[in-house]
Amino acid sequence: MNHNPIFLALDLPRLEAASTLARKVAGHVGGLKLGLEFFCAHGHHGVHEIAKIGLPIFLDLKLHDIPNTVAAAMQAIHVLEPAIVTVHASGGRAMMEDAKAAAGEHCKVVGVTVLTSLDESDLARSGVSGTPHDQALRLAELAHSAGLDGIVCSGQEVAAVHRQWKDGFLVVPGLRPANGHIADQKRTVTPREARDAGASVLVIGRPISRAEDPLEAARAIEATL
Repeated sequence: MNHNPIFLALDLPRLEAASTLARKVAGHVGGLKLGLEFFCAHGHHGVHEIAKIGLPIFLDLKLHDIPNTVAAAMQAIHVLEPAIVTVHASGGRAMMEDAKAAAGEHCKVVGVTVLTSLDESDLARSGVSGTPHDQALRLAELAHSAGLDGIVCSGQEVAAVHRQWKDGFLVVPGLRPANGHIADQKRTVTPREARDAGASVLVIGRPISRAEDPLEAARAIEATL
């Protein structure tokens, strides 16, 4: 894995625009994250095109289904050679075990704990008691016991997870630079705060992709680390 922990979230609907942006900032990020929107729009072809840029690919597909289906999906993306793939930790231990067993040799499988767009009232409405912090720690423990490489959590939980899972591969999205616009994220910290707390990967999208000068924005964030 590249030593630069920044993975740019290429959440752009047009492949050409995504590729152009990625090439522009490639020298200041460590990898490229392709999410559900991108994968549904462009599939394997799109991933192959972005992979030509030469940076590690993070497929943020958040797989969540019965164990057999998730394992088959993992096998179907072997050919793309992703560096990181996400599954939902709430899919349960058996699903996570099968996902890891089916993943490529050099692919890190990480479990999504609590989406950064959710707060305590959102969890309560879905039948989950306690705070997002409590739930993230519960699911991190489950992911660890299932043999995953790590988890996805907000910057507000990463320090606590890092304390209980020292060698866990910890992915933190929802990051906003100091003075940045929060948008739809409810639990956010700065990239530097997340890194200092133990994050392995910093996922950054809009603060770079929607900046007036994406290259300067990426360079500025990299400089804070």
